[in-house]
Amino acid sequence: MKRSKAEILHEYGPYPDIDRVGGVCFDGEQLWIASGDRLDAIDPSSGERKQSLAVAAHAGTAFDGRHLFQIAEDRIQKIDPLSGEILATLPAPGGGSDSGLAWAEGSLWVGQYRERRIHQVDPATGAVLRTLESNRFVTGVAWIDGELWHGTWEDDGSELLRIDPATGTPLEAVEMPPGMGVSGLDADGERFYCGGGRSGRLRAVRRPPRG
Repeated sequence: MKRSKAEILHEYGPYPDIDRVGGVCFDGEQLWIASGDRLDAIDPSSGERKQSLAVAAHAGTAFDGRHLFQIAEDRIQKIDPLSGEILATLPAPGGGSDSGLAWAEGSLWVGQYRERRIHQVDPATGAVLRTLESNRFVTGVAWIDGELWHGTWEDDGSELLRIDPATGTPLEAVEMPPGMGVSGLDADGERFYCGGGRSGRLRAVRRPPRG
């Protein structure tokens, strides 16, 4: 398995009224972070907070190009990012043990932390279409350019792990510095965005070269 050390490009926060970052999502323009009782939109260039939505936001966050999806305890909420209106609610496959959330291939991809699983979920019904088994705890989940990545966080160690989207086999690991955990995870073409849990921080990490 290919391994490398994380290169931290930028650190956002901590923000005075955010004591925990759960889900992280990049919508193509701004970053959304889940902090328990709301979603905050952050400018990735300046770190300035641009918008807040008063919705339950306990774990993973995803964006389908039009709507936000947010894990709130044992459910997944479909949210209008302009108004904050909850448009639909789906059952979360882990029933409350869910962690990361991503959108790809017309489906939601939902992590389960201690169960070390990622479920492909129908966004209309909540039905589980298939399940991948990882060999590590699963925090944030991200798809980027056809690659499936998830965060891990065990004790003082945390990594970004690329796995085979068909089998769950680990293919590549990016090791975070000691004590720097990964909760939520998303990516653009150049970098990963990693939630820092109870540090209240968000970090940009260079995406390793492919090949």
